[in-house]
Amino acid sequence: MTEHRLECSSNGIRADKFVAESDIGISRSSAAALFEKGLVTVNGKPANKKQKLVSGDIVNVSVPEPVAYEAKAENIPLDIVYEDGDLLVVNKPKGMVVHPAAGNFDGTLVNALLYHCKDSLSGINGVMRPGIVHRIDKDTSGLLIVAKNDFAHTGLAKQIKEHSFTREYEAVVFGNLKDDSGTVDAPVGRNPNDRKKMCVTEKNSKNAVTHYSVIERYRGYTHIKCRLETGRTHQIRVHMAYLGHPVAGDKVYGVKKEKVNFEGQCLHAKKIGFIHPVSGEYLEFDSPLPQYFTDFLEKLNKIGS
Repeated sequence: MTEHRLECSSNGIRADKFVAESDIGISRSSAAALFEKGLVTVNGKPANKKQKLVSGDIVNVSVPEPVAYEAKAENIPLDIVYEDGDLLVVNKPKGMVVHPAAGNFDGTLVNALLYHCKDSLSGINGVMRPGIVHRIDKDTSGLLIVAKNDFAHTGLAKQIKEHSFTREYEAVVFGNLKDDSGTVDAPVGRNPNDRKKMCVTEKNSKNAVTHYSVIERYRGYTHIKCRLETGRTHQIRVHMAYLGHPVAGDKVYGVKKEKVNFEGQCLHAKKIGFIHPVSGEYLEFDSPLPQYFTDFLEKLNKIGS
């Protein structure tokens, strides 16, 4: 157990928010859990996460030591598009988390890869993310490349850093885009008001560039193709929301009430291309739009353009 002694210097802040915004490095949800377990006191008395603090209050926080975890192999079917001795390309279904993390220790892509590849996965990203060179969101479907050894991992990561990796997505976005094509060049970083979200910001951000073009227009929605020049967390979702056209079904960055019901975001990593880090050959793969995506397009077709 690690003990932290914090002194409040303002009035009216909620106790859980104060703990989360301190320098002890935990999220607000984690802070709330500590209150529920009785591990936080204010001026020596058990504290409620909702109570308001005043300047001078002493908040003591007891943080349990982290429990070591190593991802376990699970016999989960994989849609493998390509595989050789150095890497594989997998078509991830919507709803599958890429690697284990708090709240999702089982049923992830990594759990499935460990069963399929045994010990043949790169170790650069540690025991929780073996083989994972890049990621896509849980509710985004599509192509991911996985490295089987450190040499392949390093070569692929270099291509991503140099923006020579081909990554094309298809999405349905809310509303009708004004132009048939365009580029969003806007830096992306953590949302200062919600650390779980990203946003377009100049503060503590990285450059982010998304090129888009219209595939089809519908009444109230647009089917688009996006090509990533950079690969920031939630980049397409954040950039399209920044334009005022969030991805359909996006519960985080989208509109509160959709015109057409859709469960989860309509975003698919359709094409991936790269130079094989060992053979030097350029490889490119394309995956068909999944059922959930085509079903949504069919709904939009019935509404009309």
